[in-house]
This record gives sequence, C-alpha cells and structure tokens, in this order.
Amino acid sequence: MDFSFGPVLSPDAALFRLWAPLHEEIMLVIDGEPPRRMERSADGWHRLRVDGAGAGTRYRFRLPDGLDVPDPASRHQPEDVHGPSEVIDLAAYDWTSTAWTGRPWEEVVLYELHIGTFTQEGTFRAAIDKLDGLKEVGVTAIQIMPISDFPGGYNWGYDGVLPYAADNSYGRPEDLMALVDAAHQRGICVFLDVVYNHFGPDGNYLPLYAPLFTENHKTPWGNGINYDGDNSKPVRDFVIENAVSWITEFRIDGLRLDAVHAIKDNNGEHLLVELARRVRESAGNRHVHLVVENEDNDSDLLTRNADGSVPLYTAQWNDDIHHVLHIAATGETFGYYADYAEDRPEKTARALAEGFVFQGEHMPYRGEARGKPSACLPPTAFISFIQNHDQIGNRALGDRMIVSQPLEAIKAVAAVYLLAPQIPMLFMGEEWGAREPFPYFCDFNEELNEKVRKGRREELSRLPGFDAEDLMDPTAKDTFSSGTLDWSQRETPEGRALLDFYRALLTLRRERIAPLLKGVGGGSGRFDAKGETLSVTWTLAGNRRLTLAANLSDTPASLASPDENGAVLYALGTLEGSQLSPWSVRWTLA
Repeated sequence: MDFSFGPVLSPDAALFRLWAPLHEEIMLVIDGEPPRRMERSADGWHRLRVDGAGAGTRYRFRLPDGLDVPDPASRHQPEDVHGPSEVIDLAAYDWTSTAWTGRPWEEVVLYELHIGTFTQEGTFRAAIDKLDGLKEVGVTAIQIMPISDFPGGYNWGYDGVLPYAADNSYGRPEDLMALVDAAHQRGICVFLDVVYNHFGPDGNYLPLYAPLFTENHKTPWGNGINYDGDNSKPVRDFVIENAVSWITEFRIDGLRLDAVHAIKDNNGEHLLVELARRVRESAGNRHVHLVVENEDNDSDLLTRNADGSVPLYTAQWNDDIHHVLHIAATGETFGYYADYAEDRPEKTARALAEGFVFQGEHMPYRGEARGKPSACLPPTAFISFIQNHDQIGNRALGDRMIVSQPLEAIKAVAAVYLLAPQIPMLFMGEEWGAREPFPYFCDFNEELNEKVRKGRREELSRLPGFDAEDLMDPTAKDTFSSGTLDWSQRETPEGRALLDFYRALLTLRRERIAPLLKGVGGGSGRFDAKGETLSVTWTLAGNRRLTLAANLSDTPASLASPDENGAVLYALGTLEGSQLSPWSVRWTLA
C-alpha cells in the first residue's frame, strides 16, 4: 500500500511530507543542515525531496512561529515525543517467519501484557525470551497494551501522541519486528491495542497546523477528533493508514480498538466501518482479527455474514462476564459491580450463553439503558476474562484478586472462562498467580502530573480507597516499578502448581473444545440458574452439546438443570446426588 504520511524512501533520496493546511510555509529541518522551505500544494500538503537523506536521518518541521515539531507519522523518536524524528526503512527487516498466515479465531487464547512491566528490562527484545513459557502454558496470542510514543519514561500507553512510532523506551522499530517474528516462529499471534478516540495531553502538535479536533463532538478527553467535518478525510486516512501499517508493515495479526464508543462520526460510512474494511482488504489471505472495547455494548459492530464470516469486528471485550465472575470470586458489589450483584448466578449464566447481561435494560450505576441484543451472535464474538489492565488498575491499590481471595474461588472462575466457548484472555502473570499490583501510572510534567492525581481521585471517587490520604501516586516511578513481574515466582511450588492448572485447562480447550467452535452461529447457548448454581449448554459443531454446571459460592448448593447424558470433560469440586460442593465447576460434552 502507498501511505500518505511519513517519508518516502528511494535509493538516493527521501521525500518528506506534512499535511499542514493551516500554514502557507513549513520548513524542513534536518539535523546539522540549514532549514529548507517545503513546497506547498493547494490541498495543504507540504513536500520536499532531499538528495542523500535516508534511513537514520533525523528531522523536524518548523512552523512559521519558529516551533520545531516532530513528524506526526514518525516511525521512531530517539529523543522522545518533543525531539527529532528518525527516518526508518521498515522494508529493510529480514523476516524469517515468511510462511506465517495467522491462526483461525477459534484457536486464539489471548494474553494481555504491558511491555514496560512484562520484564525487568521492559523492552520488545526482552519479551522474546518469555514466549516459550507462554506457548508452554497454552497461549496462542499476545495482546500488547498501546505502544504509540508517549511523553516521559513510563505510561499505560493510552496517552500516546505519535501513533506510528513505538515508544523508544521499548526499543527500535526493528525490535518490535523481531518480537513479532519470534512470536510467529512459535505459532503465537501478536495483537496490538490502538487508540483512535483521543490523543494524549502532552506532545500532540497536530492541532497547531491541521484541523485535528472538532467542537461538534465531545469526549471524556475534550473535543472529539475531526472524523466528519471540513478537511476530515486526511484525518481519517491518518488513523486508518496507521491501522493498515501495523497489519502490513509490522505483520501484526490483530488490533484491539480502545473505547470505540467515544469515536464520533456522522459520515455516511462510519470511521469504524471504513477502518475494518480497509484493514481486511490489506490483509489478503492472512487471518487478521479486529477487536473492540465498547462501553455501549453495541452488538451491531459484531454482526456476521450469512456464511458466518466477519465483515467488521471479530469480537468485543465483554466486561459483563468479568463483572459477574469477579463478584462470585470476591463478593465485591461496590461501584459498577452493584448492577450485577442481584441474581448474580442467572446473570452469569446469561453472559456465558448470550454475551451481554444487559441487552437494552436500565443500569442504575450508569443511569441509563445499556446494550443491544446479543444472543444472535456466536459465543466467539465475545472475549472473556477475570482480570485485565483496567479491572486491576482502576482499583485504589492496583491489587490482583489472588492477594485477597481464596485460591479455590479463583480457580473456579478460571475453570469457567478458560473452557467456555468465548475467547479467553489472561492478564500477564495470572497463570502463575503473580501478586505484583498493576496500578495506573504515567510520567508527565509536574503541572499535568498534579491534574492526573486530582483527576484519578475524582473520576473513581465512587470506588473504595480513592479517598485515602496515602493513595498511590500514579505519576511516581515507584508506582510504575511496582507493577513489574517477578518471573522467579513462576518457579516456586505455588507458581508451578497454578501453571499446571492453567496448562491442563488450556490443553483441554485446545484438544476438545476449540475444534467444535468453527462455524458455530448465534443462538447456540441456553441457560438456567437455581439458587447459587447455574447451568449453561451450548450446541457446537457436529451437534455436540457442551454443558457447564457450576456452584460459584462458598456453600454447597443444589444443581441446576443437570445434563445426565454428557461425558465429563473436567470437574473441580464434587457432585453428590444433586449437590455441588463449594466452588464446583463441572464440564460435560454430549
């Protein structure tokens, strides 16, 4: 694909380009050379071909007021977001996994990780050394939290301002390519979390020379991105080509689009539709999967074609499944969990069978109705989990469940989501019971840091602990460092025992359940609940019936709707007569 943004390399020169319609004159500043005036065209593009420029050249653009800014499509920022951009020849990387075409969606077991805290080194290269361990436990896809260049030394990644450039603290572009290459050699897909609903508060120079924002739409971060107003086409192309770049130039296997409910667009073809279409066109015959996070639970984005193929988005992170399983394991009913506490076994069964718990019903915590019908979708349209970066990081202490909850409860909810027909997602370290917190962290200037501290308290004030005087400082380096995984704990007796538990479940999933997921359509699940127990049955490929019976409580309970004809695939706890012991999970296949 020919990209609109960033330098174009030829054997002996580089063509530099910047869309800056708000200015008549832009100067190109190459390190060590006098500034050069760029040639402006009527559509607001400024271009200049420079002989002798190429890979390694560092450059900036100078605005009429004398401010030097990086290339918004920079592929590498060796001196962070305020420094010069470096020309990168992405075609120079020598790929070894050339035959890789990805994995079918039903084979995917996701593993969310943050590059900066996944290893002590916090780099792409260091992450390669951990891939064999992930493969051993049954992970088939890593999902990397956002890497677009952000200001400072550490960040969750959702404050990126240069979406084409991986943050330099993680390594160079070829280091990311090496990680993708190494993952593919091991049969592991690589997904990337991308943010197209806002830009971070520090280092975003685009509004100084282009109409990036619009007052027609409001978001939690301020004015919305201009996807549908005057001069919006280059803005749309900027983010869509970014998505295509990750898929084609870096050979990423899938994207997770952050908070798509905050992407506002009144065009005829919504940005999300155009992005999905163009990404899929660029992927050719590869298996490429697109995932959304969507607070609105808009099932329309997940529709299937008549033949079961995916025209838009493959799946959505399903917070509903997380919430009901979290309440079961912890008993916590504060904040947004309160809407899921009443009739929790029935809500759990509905989430597993149909996807969303709320499919248009009113939610008191939100103060409005939420969701659209989802039973018409296959179970693989939903991604289930018991932990992720948000659900841990939005706690006052960033603490994981295992720190405060009994192991039998955690194993019970894990045995539910790891074997259910939805696509499971682990959070880094979960498989060995990592006890490190994962708090929110960022590194801005002091003025912005203070706004973050105050904003976190206000935004999450309805959750416990955010009024404490000793609340963790999200801008402190110690807060960031506290989230770094201690891989030595993986080799302790407790760590190995939990690893064996996860490995056994994921092996069972790979061998007995995943082969039955291909081609499964909507309406495949039916559910029942009785007291503290729940029962869900899915009709899968070959008319096989997969049934879950579970007692996700600490007291014995009578079984709901037993499936007496199924052969037991897996059992945790005991069944005596019709009584399930506490924290019992029973999977059968008929």
